[in-house]
Amino acid sequence: MKALTFSTSVPRYLVLKTLGALSRSVYYRGPLASVKLRDVPEPEAPAPGWVKIKTLMCGFCASDLSLICLEDSPTASPFTSFPCVLGHEICGEVAEVGPGVAGLGPGDRVTVAVHLSCEARGLEPTCPACRAGMVGSCHNFAAGDLSPGMFIGICAETGGGFAPYFTAHQSQVFKLPPDMPSEEAVLMEPLAVALQAVLDNRPEAGEEVLVVGGGVIGSLIVQALRVLAPGARVTVSEPSPFAAEFCRQAGAHHIIEDGDLLGQTPKLTGAERHKPLLGQDILMGGFSRIFDTVGHSRTLNTSMRCLAAGGTLSVVGIGGDVKLDLTPLWLKRQTLKGVFSYGYVTLDGERRHVFDLGLDLAHQGRVNLAPMITHQFALDDFQRMIEVNLHKGRHQAMKTVVSFN
Repeated sequence: MKALTFSTSVPRYLVLKTLGALSRSVYYRGPLASVKLRDVPEPEAPAPGWVKIKTLMCGFCASDLSLICLEDSPTASPFTSFPCVLGHEICGEVAEVGPGVAGLGPGDRVTVAVHLSCEARGLEPTCPACRAGMVGSCHNFAAGDLSPGMFIGICAETGGGFAPYFTAHQSQVFKLPPDMPSEEAVLMEPLAVALQAVLDNRPEAGEEVLVVGGGVIGSLIVQALRVLAPGARVTVSEPSPFAAEFCRQAGAHHIIEDGDLLGQTPKLTGAERHKPLLGQDILMGGFSRIFDTVGHSRTLNTSMRCLAAGGTLSVVGIGGDVKLDLTPLWLKRQTLKGVFSYGYVTLDGERRHVFDLGLDLAHQGRVNLAPMITHQFALDDFQRMIEVNLHKGRHQAMKTVVSFN
């Protein structure tokens, strides 16, 4: 079967980073490309506890683009294995089930929580993170029965969603409501990321909240805030009119389109602006909670200056190396909180997986997902899909997907 595969090595990495400074097309076109469409074996009959899934639709994530363009930090490389089949925002149909699988059968339409934690890796006892419900931060992403890999899509053994078939452990698989379209189901994974981010930094009624970046995750965080913290006031900083409109439709109260956070924050929150001898201004007061979906030095430094004393900044965007002026951190006793993946949470006294929460919200119409899909591609048109994601504003693109229908 044809699959979109990723692989790299130290020599290839060094050559591509040099050539990529001239043209990013070298990452996905030509003989040195990090990503290629290849013939790979179709997965065999699943092992005990595992499921073989026929892919219906798979979303292209900003993290896929960062991986292809070799922009991710090498620090995460021990938790990946090559060559891998990309794709982790997936909906599909169960093709086969292995021995011992309960509650799933051929023909079931499903979505997948893709982290490969202790249970999927056959490890007992489970690690402290998994026991705490933080399965997306498992200690054992490089241990157990599988090759290294934090999730399906960067693990050499499981396959990924940019192929007609892949495999998943039964603990990762969630059945869809019968009437849920693929265009909603394929967005369960990014919705779960947004829901987890908000649950980990949940505002109270009346709080002023800022979302930096109004792309897919940013607009989903807005929707999550409107459901989980309806009394909070939500501002989004987003320069693209196209993406900003998605955030308005999602329920944002204010949009900052000119990028002037230091100028706009005092008007919105009553913060006081102070000018140092050198460098950026700093605000006293500001937003009590900020979700930075960009994760670059510029946005993080500005976010910390706009964050109130005692406030929490959730770093949602996965950037590379950043340089921070830590003065606002100690001066205003702020908290920086990492955001990655999702797991089990206790909500209204009930412990449940965030995927279950996302499926319920989508099925009840409390979040609106399908309009976010602006472009659909065939798998063999992956190069065009990458180019659209490199220039989203030009192409009026939000979420792009590969459809196997």
